[in-house]
Amino acid sequence: MKAELATDKGDGEMLAWIEQNAPHKRTPWEIQLWSAYFNERGPDGDVETLEFFAERVGEFSKTREDVKTWFDLLDLDDHVTFGGKA
Repeated sequence: MKAELATDKGDGEMLAWIEQNAPHKRTPWEIQLWSAYFNERGPDGDVETLEFFAERVGEFSKTREDVKTWFDLLDLDDHVTFGGKA
């Protein structure tokens, strides 16, 4: 997969490659459940993970209290990295 990523394919092309080459084919309901779980997944309850999460959020904003999940953090990262304001 790393070699394939190095070819600069777009997201859709990479998805097609993964679907074609994955050793375990996933059904639509498996994909949907996985996506729903990770869409709502926040940092686990251990101190190190919570500190890591808080530090990453703090790199972008000291006032955002709505960033609760890993996807929220990724969205904030992308927004700020590409010129948006936190």
